[in-house]
Amino acid sequence: MKKKVLATLIAAATLSTAIIGCGATATAPATGAASGGEAAATEAEAPAETPEGGIRLVNNKVEVDSGLKKLAAAYEEQTGVPVVIESLGGGIDTQATLKGYYQADNMPDIFVFEGDIHYPTWEGLLADLSSEEWVNDTEAEYVRDGVVYGFPTTTEAIGLAYNADILEKAGVDPKSITGPESMRKAFETIDAKKDELGLTSVLGYYTESSQLWWSPGQHVFGTYFDSGLSRDDTTYIDLFKDGGKLDMERALPWAEMVTLFNEYTDPAGVSGTYDAQVLGFASGKYAFVTQGSWIGATLMNDDKDAYAEAGNFEIGMIPYAFIEGQDTILTNSPNWWGVFKDGNVEEAKKFLAWCAADDGGQQILAEDCGFISPYASNTHAPDDPFAKTIAEYTAAGKTSSWHWLSMKEGIGQNATGVVFQDYAMGNFPDAQTFLDTLQQVCTNYYAN
Repeated sequence: MKKKVLATLIAAATLSTAIIGCGATATAPATGAASGGEAAATEAEAPAETPEGGIRLVNNKVEVDSGLKKLAAAYEEQTGVPVVIESLGGGIDTQATLKGYYQADNMPDIFVFEGDIHYPTWEGLLADLSSEEWVNDTEAEYVRDGVVYGFPTTTEAIGLAYNADILEKAGVDPKSITGPESMRKAFETIDAKKDELGLTSVLGYYTESSQLWWSPGQHVFGTYFDSGLSRDDTTYIDLFKDGGKLDMERALPWAEMVTLFNEYTDPAGVSGTYDAQVLGFASGKYAFVTQGSWIGATLMNDDKDAYAEAGNFEIGMIPYAFIEGQDTILTNSPNWWGVFKDGNVEEAKKFLAWCAADDGGQQILAEDCGFISPYASNTHAPDDPFAKTIAEYTAAGKTSSWHWLSMKEGIGQNATGVVFQDYAMGNFPDAQTFLDTLQQVCTNYYAN
């Protein structure tokens, strides 16, 4: 079995992995021996070492590295069991690194994976977590064939984020945006007052495809699959997984929304970076931005000065309502922690149980990592501008899932992302041509 899985991993080592959620541009893994910065950057290829009797966790969000290390220190203080945090991110291909660790017989005890996209790679190598108590305290665990394999750490949301102060000054009620006509009317109203509001553009919709492909190619595309639907409705993703097929009746109004975005976005978005996109929003230069709740951490940290200068404005989120009446934002765990079945399984399970249930651990995850807890018993919330709106949509039962997670691996990076950029650059005359091109690209990708 191990040889079979190893052969699969070697064959998969050349595939690109999908970036989910955070698009931060940190550059290096911060291992247990390094606290980030230059020390970590010079040792990008060197895995951390696991102390005797301890466990090692590989995380793909370098921006929460210091918070996770604080979490590990608190756990060791309580239990005496050391936990080494190894954070990979930015330009580092986390899954390729993990495959290399497996081949070198150096797997961590806990490692991050991104749901259906990565499950086939690790099938047979993940420990069964179904009997763990925390499973009864969340609806966000990763389940495959009735077995729980993934521990959720946070909840992230995808919707059209907005600057509430700008909308108020422009006389636009975000609750009035319930479909394509009202969305266009809101954009037109704000655009007419763009100069007096100090805006660069109505919208920060960025489509640069070499580094930012995941935003339009997965997240904006993903709204086609799920907007307005119940969390268990897989109608459109099931169709898509059958050869990359799109339902044209639903897809055309979605494509027309993308057309609207192209019309009112900052032209710099075709070549701009994630950092520039988020900074533009933080600085009050965009009324809306096509990024999810993960940018809250950036606004509160890297861009805090720009955000403060812009007034620390209230932030909200509305659905991508490309059909009238769609009233859900998309929420999910962006990834999960899995336990390597041949590692220190029992200690790894104990650590996860502590993370889910310990008040101090939950506080660190909320306040130091900025995680919005997926656990019902949790009483801590991060100082995050998106926490309130996510809680409101969740309490109202107005959330849809992230079924784009089960698209064929690499499709955003290698296929769909560039189509969005081409359209933003004016290479297609209209929404129908964009949609036809996207359909052909997806069909071809699934055929190979």
